[in-house]
Amino acid sequence: MQHTTYHGGCLCGWIRFAALGPADNPHTCECRFCQQHTGALSAPWVEFPRERVTWTGEGGMPATFRSSDYSSRAFCPRCGSSIGAIDDAPTVALLLGGFDQR
Repeated sequence: MQHTTYHGGCLCGWIRFAALGPADNPHTCECRFCQQHTGALSAPWVEFPRERVTWTGEGGMPATFRSSDYSSRAFCPRCGSSIGAIDDAPTVALLLGGFDQR
């Protein structure tokens, strides 16, 4: 199995991440939480075990907002960009739009 490091971050670059792949559970979500978090009708996500995500930017970890019983939405406190979700389970879900690789 190939292990790739994926990089990405927010619009202003304050929050950056490195995620060691492979990514798990690629999916889109159309729930109201995801729509309000992203401002889009559909949110494309991939998941990584928490221990495989490192916050590498000057801002460290993103700010979070507790959106449900099991998850907090992650965003940049400077530019407001949505980064993903940090779940209570040892999972970090990252929005595909924040990845450097296209």
